[in-house]
Amino acid sequence: MRLAVFADVHSNIHAFNEVLDDINGRQADMTVCAGDLVGYAPFPNEVIEVIRKKKVPTVMGNYDDGVAFHRIACGCDYPDEEAMRLGEASLKWTKEHISDENREFLRALPKELRLEVAGRQVLVVHGSPRRLNEYLYEDVSEEYLKELLDESNADILICGHTHKPYHRVVWGRDIVNVGSVGKPKHGNPNAVYTMVNLGESVSVEFIEVPYDFEATSQAIEAAGLPGRFAELIRAGKA
Repeated sequence: MRLAVFADVHSNIHAFNEVLDDINGRQADMTVCAGDLVGYAPFPNEVIEVIRKKKVPTVMGNYDDGVAFHRIACGCDYPDEEAMRLGEASLKWTKEHISDENREFLRALPKELRLEVAGRQVLVVHGSPRRLNEYLYEDVSEEYLKELLDESNADILICGHTHKPYHRVVWGRDIVNVGSVGKPKHGNPNAVYTMVNLGESVSVEFIEVPYDFEATSQAIEAAGLPGRFAELIRAGKA
């Protein structure tokens, strides 16, 4: 089975459309989303409407939660006060511009998605099995990952949230971070998603998809969102 997984679209409809086209061309057997449809770019409604139209199984991200339930913060780990100020501006803008219907859609998203494929238990979450805003960075200890896998009864744990893709194997079980479609942090502007091949063995491919990031950057600026987001999109360090 070829499982396509993406996350952290963050209202970037230009990147999202190109990723969906790429997934379609690779003939994935199933496509799922590991959360954070909204925030930072000015197309939250457009992204949600595509998800709804295509009926892509989607788990709730921390930003989805923040917008859906009118949180005062999105649960992000900001490195400094300036980043926090910009993040708050993004959250406020998104809450003001999302439709009531799409807000209700976000409210109804599940916190996890479980699949059984080829005898393996696959768990899809946004942050971690414990918290949707917990960052599972690539350097997290094997002991902690084993603890998470044990308590969640997962053979394969798939997550997002950090915006940095990686694949680790811990005691014969797999942890996959799928990267970010709309706000990548891997060093170039390309959108990233992940193809997980589930057969007798597990293999993981991180797929970079070029898109018109300048169109997204200009739309961010035109919408009155912080210009810093446009700069980071252009640099691929968002």
